[in-house]
Amino acid sequence: MVGYLIHALRRVLLSAFAAWLCATGAAIAQTWPSRPITLVVPFPPGGGPDFFSRVLAEKLSPKLGQPLLVDNRPGVGGLAGASFVAKAAPDGHTFLVAPNTIAIAPHLLPKGAGGGVDVMKDLVPVVMPSSTPMLLVVNPTLGVKSVPELLAYAKKNPGLAYATAGNGSPMHIAGELFKKAAGVDLLHVPYKGVAPSVADTLGGQVKVLFVAAGGGVIQHLRSGKLLPIAVTEKRRTALFPGLTTITELGISGVEVDAWYGVLAPAGTPGSVIARFNAEINAVIAMPEVRERLSTAGIDVRGGTPEAFGTEMREDHARYGRIVQEFGIKAD
Repeated sequence: MVGYLIHALRRVLLSAFAAWLCATGAAIAQTWPSRPITLVVPFPPGGGPDFFSRVLAEKLSPKLGQPLLVDNRPGVGGLAGASFVAKAAPDGHTFLVAPNTIAIAPHLLPKGAGGGVDVMKDLVPVVMPSSTPMLLVVNPTLGVKSVPELLAYAKKNPGLAYATAGNGSPMHIAGELFKKAAGVDLLHVPYKGVAPSVADTLGGQVKVLFVAAGGGVIQHLRSGKLLPIAVTEKRRTALFPGLTTITELGISGVEVDAWYGVLAPAGTPGSVIARFNAEINAVIAMPEVRERLSTAGIDVRGGTPEAFGTEMREDHARYGRIVQEFGIKAD
């Protein structure tokens, strides 16, 4: 009898606690946000995540009734900014807007880098609002207009150089996967960022480039100064709907994208995450926002926190295997 009473009391207490949590979450959602929201971008101003964050800030501010401030905190492959957000109060007023490099950086850097942040445990997904297609690009003076032509040229010219934004970048990973899958001898030339890699490809110092369309290259692709010959993703991009994927050409295993994700400190109330997710999805559905993003080389994605979390976990595990296989090191 005593055991039954204890069990019944435990059930009552658990039910009461669950009800309290629900009520607390609902109350927080109703009063949130109570002050300005900070969007931390773990890279310098001017890049794709920075541009996207400023578009979000502009459109979300009137919807949420509070200013949204973009705070650039570059360093340690994006982990410096990630660490700052992870240590912030989990009250829904500090978020991280980062590319998928934060899923790669932990595999490239020494343990404890970036303040010891564990991006898979210390941060929780809110939404993957957008991505920028990863492209294989050539300088037209190379004289090739397709992947088969590039492969034929590379086989006649072993050691053909390709440029990327740096060692361990998604572009580098795409290049190494392509090199292996296609069976060609290519020489990786890492740069300190997207801008210098694009500049040297424009200048002809390097004539093959793996690059994300949102990295300031889109205008050169549309003007014809650089020629995109394939997408290194599972899907085609609406930015260049006629551009085939490398997989469609029969070269399997070269599927690398560059997504942007919004994350919050672990412990942020689920009600806040749900509302912020809904507000961001509503913003990126606006025709004028989609147009601005498209002009900048960014595709709209969106979806649930759960879907983003699944993709981030899969990327984290996959990139870990790739980094180990190819012995990729950070710059």
